[in-house]
Amino acid sequence: MRRSRPDYFRELLTLDDIDRVLTTLDRRYPDVLVKRAGREIVAADYTTDGSALDVARVYQLFEEGATLTLAFLDTVLPSLEQLCRQIEIELSMPLQANVYLTPPDEQGANVHYDTHDVFVLQVSGSKQWTIYDAPLPLPLSGQVYDPEVHRPGAPTLEFELDAGDVVYIPRGWLHQARATSSTSLHITAGVLRYTWTDLLLELVSRVALEEPAFRKALPVGFARDGFDRTAASETLRGLLRELHVRASADASLDHFVERFIADCPPALRGQMRQLAALERLTIETVLGARPGVVHRLRRDDAKLIIESHGRRITLPAHASEAVAFALANPRFCLRELPGELDEAGRLALARRLIREGLVWIQPA
Repeated sequence: MRRSRPDYFRELLTLDDIDRVLTTLDRRYPDVLVKRAGREIVAADYTTDGSALDVARVYQLFEEGATLTLAFLDTVLPSLEQLCRQIEIELSMPLQANVYLTPPDEQGANVHYDTHDVFVLQVSGSKQWTIYDAPLPLPLSGQVYDPEVHRPGAPTLEFELDAGDVVYIPRGWLHQARATSSTSLHITAGVLRYTWTDLLLELVSRVALEEPAFRKALPVGFARDGFDRTAASETLRGLLRELHVRASADASLDHFVERFIADCPPALRGQMRQLAALERLTIETVLGARPGVVHRLRRDDAKLIIESHGRRITLPAHASEAVAFALANPRFCLRELPGELDEAGRLALARRLIREGLVWIQPA
């Protein structure tokens, strides 16, 4: 996507952010990597004990042409945290934000493919990208790139990514990128997707826990020469038929819904200020659902369950309408909560949702 707006991502990340991460946040190897295409740089070249960064040396290697890779910055920079959490809600898949800072006319990595899909957001500078074919379509996480096996053919696409632009690169597609005449800063948002392979493995595991036939040992002597595999083949066909009968898309998908919700970290920046404001909460207070919070509501006759960031929050069933409203609206007055709750009940519910990090008090 081309925007012709060089400042589009300026609020997401700056060079000052990179300096702060390197000098004050105690990031360590391998969350910080130093790479340069065509030159081997090992951890000992820029660490003091194998993990603690020699920050001065990191800067020196950058000046000499190396690329700095800062992984998991969505866990330390609020702007990238919010970006990843918002995209996660849309995709139902976890995201990870890595940042790459490359000197002018340099290249950090040789040709390779990733085992996850990526969105590349060019923050400043520009890079010349070359995309090749996908020698291994849709690789799984364990099917990593091997330069001896996965050799690139002719380029299929070449383009320059300028500040403010975005490109999507599916997993498995070979690529390389070189900074142009200015320092390049870009964010790679990696999509840590779930696959049908994951779902099938979960299904087999679940059925195996329920059905003893799946837990039986392989036939005695199966590795010997002359072993008759006829009965073994029939047994396997029978297990596959049983698996087909027991397969439940709902149950399997529910497992990944729960896993996705549990894996999404809580969005709790500013929570201390929220807790301090609870004593001033009134029926006229303006609230809103916290952006980036992933949740699921489950109801029965007796209770309402909110699943969010690995927690199960139980509330009375008669609060269901008010809770659903509060978690779906970015801005509302507490008095506007629908349902059967009286004023005291609305105040109590709001305090609970604020304490749980699901709702926050809006600025006056």
